[in-house]
Amino acid sequence: MAPAGREHLSLDEAGDSRLKSPRDCRAGCSGAGMQGIRDGTVQEFHRIKRLPPYVFEEVNRLKAAARARGDDIIDFGMGNPDMPTPPHIVEKLVETVSKPRTNRYSASRGIPGLRRAQAAYYERRFGVKLDPDTQIVATLGSKEGFANMAQAITAPGDIVLVPNPTYPIHEFGFIISGGAIRHVPAKTDEEFLKGVDQAMRHSVPNPIALVLNFPANPTARVAGLDFYSELVTYAKNHDLILLSDVAYAEIYFDENPPPSLLQVPGAIDIAVEFSSLSKTYAMPGWRMGFAVGNERLIAALARVKSYLDYGAFTPIQVAAAAALNGPQECVDEIRAVYKARRDCLIEQLGRAGWEVPAPPATMFAWAPIPEPYARIGSLEFSKLLLEKAHVAVSPGIGFGEFGEGYVRIALVENEQRIRQAARSIRKFLSEPFESMHNVIPIASSRN
Repeated sequence: MAPAGREHLSLDEAGDSRLKSPRDCRAGCSGAGMQGIRDGTVQEFHRIKRLPPYVFEEVNRLKAAARARGDDIIDFGMGNPDMPTPPHIVEKLVETVSKPRTNRYSASRGIPGLRRAQAAYYERRFGVKLDPDTQIVATLGSKEGFANMAQAITAPGDIVLVPNPTYPIHEFGFIISGGAIRHVPAKTDEEFLKGVDQAMRHSVPNPIALVLNFPANPTARVAGLDFYSELVTYAKNHDLILLSDVAYAEIYFDENPPPSLLQVPGAIDIAVEFSSLSKTYAMPGWRMGFAVGNERLIAALARVKSYLDYGAFTPIQVAAAAALNGPQECVDEIRAVYKARRDCLIEQLGRAGWEVPAPPATMFAWAPIPEPYARIGSLEFSKLLLEKAHVAVSPGIGFGEFGEGYVRIALVENEQRIRQAARSIRKFLSEPFESMHNVIPIASSRN
């Protein structure tokens, strides 16, 4: 008999059993996986098969090909901040990284000083008091926190309500975790509240959680405390967990800062909120975010993370604390740059013949596809815009079926490049629609 732990049982599709050593199971030890190795076929793994197609991949492939040809692509596609991280944050990183002890494994839930800094931010910004020991976890960006929360709370077949359109991780995190998704149209507050109620009444089993995202990616919609209050009351009456993504809470363009869900009395009984330093402090590659809220939910997330990671590199956490505790004029400056870019984009596209609503928040414009191109759909329009105008945007269909008819434009190029893009788009829109036959079959698009 082989030593314990050295071999394990595998069943193939024919039903016979045989012992397989770990080195024989590089593609996974399911019967289908081993059968695929034996007969030369390739079969997708279960969780991979559950993932929907990645709509953005086609545009990304065309974008890479265009750049390989030497084309100058003005890229409004990915929401990847281009501004430099404020100097005092970088200086704190450099200072800390030179200390040998900081090279060791860090704390999975975040170093105490960072969690205290986030607690201070929530009290200063929202008037919400949090216990840094039990109600805050530092995450590797808000995306990782969201995905691991899904792992922590989702059982196979659990139903989760997700707005549509929305940022893909809000949906994919639960799909990977074995959950099922019910989409809720999210064009207006009234439509969303009605959709949530319909989904609750017509779902079996009852949904376990509702995802919120304000200011919203991709639509840039904002929510007020009255709206949040209605949702908290409804969620408590229906035993729903609320998961709120506020990654863009500091990117707003009027004198009305977006609120936190946790400002609603009693919300902390059922809710967790996810935030990020990526946009607020121009730190996207640093991968620093937070989950805050209900102690039981935070404890579940912390336990999952304890099995998966040792937290961010300690100097990054120290620098993140310096960002939260330090001077905040840099946040105002970053916000002002996005506002100037937004104003430039809306004005220049309007002159080009493309009327786009001015977003009240986020770093995105949610742009309705101009006529006559609306009939071909957001993916084909994005491909046309890339080929003809050398401008990359994100097709709305990539954010859900109710995103069709729109493209998302990220404010990640400077004003000079925005004007350059608008000139190219104006030329593109002035050309006859029927001439765009080399990318899409125009005749069939009219059917």
